[in-house]
Amino acid sequence: MAHSHDPHQHAPQRFDRAFALGIGLNLTYVLIEAFYGWQVNSLALLADAGHNLGDVGGLVLAWVAIAAARLRSNDRHTYGWRRASILASFANALLLLVAMGSLGWESLQRLQQPEPIAGVTVMVVASIGVLINAFTAWLFISGSKDDLNLRGAFMHMAADALVSIGVVLAGALYLWQGWLWLDPVVSLIIAAVIVIGTWSLFRQSLHLLFDGVPEQVDLAAVRQYLQGLPGVKDVHDLHVWAMSTNEVALTAHMLIEPLPADDRLLHEVTLELHEHFAIAHSTLQLEAEHGCQLSCARPPASPK
Repeated sequence: MAHSHDPHQHAPQRFDRAFALGIGLNLTYVLIEAFYGWQVNSLALLADAGHNLGDVGGLVLAWVAIAAARLRSNDRHTYGWRRASILASFANALLLLVAMGSLGWESLQRLQQPEPIAGVTVMVVASIGVLINAFTAWLFISGSKDDLNLRGAFMHMAADALVSIGVVLAGALYLWQGWLWLDPVVSLIIAAVIVIGTWSLFRQSLHLLFDGVPEQVDLAAVRQYLQGLPGVKDVHDLHVWAMSTNEVALTAHMLIEPLPADDRLLHEVTLELHEHFAIAHSTLQLEAEHGCQLSCARPPASPK
């Protein structure tokens, strides 16, 4: 039996500075938005401030998950707390869907009873939000490609930037044409776009929570590779799952004849799984047809 372990894969890529900066900027913006919303009696700004406060909570959740993933494993948590990153990505997707549902409901209510808005103030405050949210999203864009948890943080900020752009456009058109219905209609369109974009994050994170095979792993190709190895008669109990949002593990039993005298084959297989299938943690058990494992490939010498 052999285990492949890459120590560099255990520590999630560090985005501490990005999280600290993003949380600080967005919390400041929430206070600015809430203050001016109260000053001009704008329900739209106050509601968006509450939504952005929820997104700050999402950033905190993602950051805590990354910190938890760095905790060492022990006898009670042999895998450590890496799965916290999957849970955080699921929670972030769920929060975003709930927030967009709330925004859509509020927009429908406002569409039935349109209200005038303070166009200039709304545009200025929303423009600040575009800059802050877009910058925060940029902080996470590199990590979002490979880490589902960071993708959740990126999606939150990108969604907020999109909402703020919509508010700016709605404010400008309101000042130009005076259309009271424009603000809720734009909000409904933006909410629909964000829900469509978030559904993939929600679906993937839920899939990983139930030990589904990560989408980047072609299980059929992995099985074909293992079954094509010299001497391998059969591969069974093959399992591939995500230990975290950026770590994949594999276990498999391989029926092989004859059993190798050393672990050279195991070393080559685990290296190949890591290099070509991005599986950093693999546990392989070699079995002979009579059920003997690698550990008994060399029988002990008979006592003299």
